[in-house]
Amino acid sequence: MKHYKKSLSFILTLLILTSAQAQQRIISLNGAISEMLCALGLESQIVGVDISSSYPASLQQKAKVGYNRTLSAEGVLALRPTLVLGAANELKPQVVEQLKAANVNTQIFTQEYTVEGTRKLLQSLAAITGTVEKGKQVLADFDKQMAGLQLKPLNKKVLFIYARGVGAMTICGSGTSPDQIIRLAGASNAVPEIKDFKPLSSEALVAANPDVLLLFDTGLESVGGEAGMLKVPGVSATNAGRNKKIVTMDGQFMAGFGLRLPQAIAELNKKLSL
Repeated sequence: MKHYKKSLSFILTLLILTSAQAQQRIISLNGAISEMLCALGLESQIVGVDISSSYPASLQQKAKVGYNRTLSAEGVLALRPTLVLGAANELKPQVVEQLKAANVNTQIFTQEYTVEGTRKLLQSLAAITGTVEKGKQVLADFDKQMAGLQLKPLNKKVLFIYARGVGAMTICGSGTSPDQIIRLAGASNAVPEIKDFKPLSSEALVAANPDVLLLFDTGLESVGGEAGMLKVPGVSATNAGRNKKIVTMDGQFMAGFGLRLPQAIAELNKKLSL
C-alpha cells in the first residue's frame, strides 16, 4: 500500500509538471537565456524574444519584443506570456515591476560573467521550467567542453572597444563580460585599473598601448571597418595600431556567456594568437 501511494504521488507530480510545461508561453529577454531554453527542449514554448536572442537561428522566426534595455512592458504583455525571463542589468526596473503587476511570472537573474555563472544560470532555468533532468545532461556536455579546451599560450594586452559609431566609443575595464572572456582566453585586459566602461580617449589609448584591439563585428562596421578604426586618434601610436591587429567577433557569441562559452573562448584564443 505504501509503495502504491509513493508511485501515485510520483505520477501526479509528473503530470503536474508536464501540464505546467505544456501551458507555458515563455518570453526571453536575454540571448544566453534563449540559447539555454532551446537546449532544454523548450523552444516550442517560446512565444517572443528580445533582439539579442540570435542563436539558434530558428529564433529569428519568433516574435520580437525589442532590445532588452529599451523594450516596453506593453510589447511583452501583448504576447500573453505566462513566464518572462531576463537579466537584471539589462532591464529597466519599472518594466519589471509592470510585468509583475500584471500577474505574469517574471524571473529576473543576476547574470555572472564567469564559467560558474553560466552553469548556475542553466541550473536555475532548468529548475524554473521543470526540466531538471534535461538540464543535467546539458550541463554535463557543457562541462565536458570546458574541460576539453586546449588554449595556446598568450602574452598579449587586449583592449576591448565598444563602438556605436565614431562618436560613441567606450573602453572596457574589469568586471565586464568582455574583460572576463579576454582573461578566459588567456590574454590580459589592457586597462585592468578601469571599472566597467569609460569613454575612449586618445590619451587612454596611448597609455594602455594594447597589442590587440577587440571589437564586436557590428562595432567595427559602425566606425568604417579597419580603415576607419586605424584613423581614430591615438590608435596609430599603439602596438595594435602599428601592427594593424584588430580582432572582431559576434557580440552575443563572444560576450553572452551562454552555452557556447567554450567555443567562444577557443575562437578568441585562436584569433588573438595569430
